[in-house]
Amino acid sequence: MTPTHIFYIIIGILVFDFLLERILGFLNYTWYSKPIPRELTDVYEHEEYEKSQEYKKTNFKFGLISSSVSFIGIMIFLYFKGFAIIDELARNYAENQIVVALFFFGIITAASELLSLSFSIYGIFVIEEKFGFNKTTVKTFIFDKIKGYFLTAILGGGILSLIILCYGWAGANFWWYVWILITAISLFMNMFYAKLFVPLFNKQAPLEEGELKNKISDYAATVGFHLDQIFVIDGSKRSTKANAYFSGFGSEKRVTLYDTLIEQLSEEEIVAVLAHEVGHYKRKHIIYNLIAGTLTTGFTLWLFSLFVDSNLLSEALGVAVPSFHIGLVAFGLLYSPISTLTGIIMSLLSRRFEYQADYYAKDTYKKEPLISGLKTLSKTSLSNLTPHPAYVWFYFSHPSLQQRIAAMDSGVVY
Repeated sequence: MTPTHIFYIIIGILVFDFLLERILGFLNYTWYSKPIPRELTDVYEHEEYEKSQEYKKTNFKFGLISSSVSFIGIMIFLYFKGFAIIDELARNYAENQIVVALFFFGIITAASELLSLSFSIYGIFVIEEKFGFNKTTVKTFIFDKIKGYFLTAILGGGILSLIILCYGWAGANFWWYVWILITAISLFMNMFYAKLFVPLFNKQAPLEEGELKNKISDYAATVGFHLDQIFVIDGSKRSTKANAYFSGFGSEKRVTLYDTLIEQLSEEEIVAVLAHEVGHYKRKHIIYNLIAGTLTTGFTLWLFSLFVDSNLLSEALGVAVPSFHIGLVAFGLLYSPISTLTGIIMSLLSRRFEYQADYYAKDTYKKEPLISGLKTLSKTSLSNLTPHPAYVWFYFSHPSLQQRIAAMDSGVVY
């Protein structure tokens, strides 16, 4: 096999991914006008449903344009040997392998951000604004971007530097040490993300004393769940959409409720949503996800170690001198089909976990407030009530609302 063959394989993979995404998106689009399932007819009033239809169609068209621009951009970049140009530019300013890699990825990241920035602005300040979701001010948007760039530079640059150090020190066996490093970072982020990183972007405060906290505490006591860290986050700072999530484990476990969730749901519905989150913890979903992610990372790193020094991959991108960062880029492009497959498997696992958490909430609390709460959340976010099954199978980390309600009504234990 020659570098030219590899180059055309990369092009073929990119074209396949783009067409697959577009075809699935179109299939989903064709189901927007499907009749609303009987059990969901009470979600929207007529005008609200028309608004949700317009929102979905607007996002479909916007996604089609933005993804097409990105696809054309990477095609042009590959055709004109863009990676080779940036590699040469980085080597003109540095000789150290780590510094060259940081320059290389810094330039690519900056170019990618410039390309996507206008789409991000339009999505937030035009589309989300038009449909009443946006609460992000220009000031918040700018500061979010600056803080995001800073974290990417510090954390991303630091991790990349450590990985290249492992590569230079351990040679072909570097993937073992990188695997350990990434696993340690994943554990740290799961434990302390909410405490250390969320405050950089949002304010968090303990849930105030009152009826809601008492109901949550009473429920937690009935299932033997020690929970003394319930926080409210100012999600309304950026959007009217609501959410809740569970993070950490052991002494660092906490439940975070968006202030928009508290505004939109009744107290019973909030307890039911929290029971769902407790279900994730009780069924050890956080641990299982960590294990699955760790195994996937190990497999990916092992596979990468087989190709990192390949002259063939470097030359396929027009680069004469093999290097870690060029090997990483080429491998990332070629790995896409495997990544799609592992993504499907993780989504299947995630949807099963959601069914289990729903059943736990139904079994230990009540299904009615959970169902009504899910309907309210779907309504307030203008969610799609009729997603295409193929689109759900490929992309959804949660089952559709109809599937979740049907599962709770059936009594089937997942």
